[in-house]
Amino acid sequence: MIEFVVDNGKCTRCGECVKDCPVGIIVLEEDGPALNAEKADLCLKCQHCLAVCPMAAVSVLGKDPAVSRPLAGNLPPVEQVEILIRGRRSVRRFVPEPVAGKTIDRLLQIAAHAPTGKNNLGVLFTVVEDQDTMRQLREETLAGIRRAIEEERLPKGLEFFAGVAKAWDRGVDLIFREAPHLLIVSAPKAGPSPEADGYIALTTFELVANSLGLGTLWDGFAKWALVDVAPEVGAKLGIPESHELVYAMLFGKPAVHYHRTVQRDEDANIRRLVL
Repeated sequence: MIEFVVDNGKCTRCGECVKDCPVGIIVLEEDGPALNAEKADLCLKCQHCLAVCPMAAVSVLGKDPAVSRPLAGNLPPVEQVEILIRGRRSVRRFVPEPVAGKTIDRLLQIAAHAPTGKNNLGVLFTVVEDQDTMRQLREETLAGIRRAIEEERLPKGLEFFAGVAKAWDRGVDLIFREAPHLLIVSAPKAGPSPEADGYIALTTFELVANSLGLGTLWDGFAKWALVDVAPEVGAKLGIPESHELVYAMLFGKPAVHYHRTVQRDEDANIRRLVL
């Protein structure tokens, strides 16, 4: 149910909700904004109408606009956002202590606000919180890699996993880095942009995690191990067959602390097009 409701006592008939609706299903009638009943099934459930109304007069999908947080005066200064982005590092050293469940819930709820193609909201966050599960996943993944090596079926281009197994024997975990948590994102293969949706979700998660002092690592080794080298282990993740496993990310409390941003301005590849 779309439940498009307008508080006519607050509505000024400015027409912003009409102009901003991505699919043009809101019309401005004499009594105020209303849904075009013939096009109502096109609603993307984006809540633009609720967000754009200056008077908080529009409710949609049963959402109370009074519950939404106002943006004016609450956005971080660009200098802080810039430092967050410039100061973000890939963390490969983690404290064994797990992150509080409430913190993980908060991170995932915020990351779920990341944009998706046609607002399909199909990204699935598969997170490992339990430490026993994390240990078991490490052990079974390594065992799967060893089987692939012994049976000489390492995929082309991933032969280096033989070195990953040798590193493990030396006490070096190149796949999971002894991190307490793993986050995997997947998205419906039939969706308009599954890969993009997953990467945007993880990027959002990473930036918020860093703002809370947590460390993250984009973990291609884990993705390749679970999808290509030891898919029998990846099958235990419970990701729907209709989904594409996009990528994996380690996270936790960092055992390393960086004190300044790096300098990459001269490395920026910028091309300004003029036709």
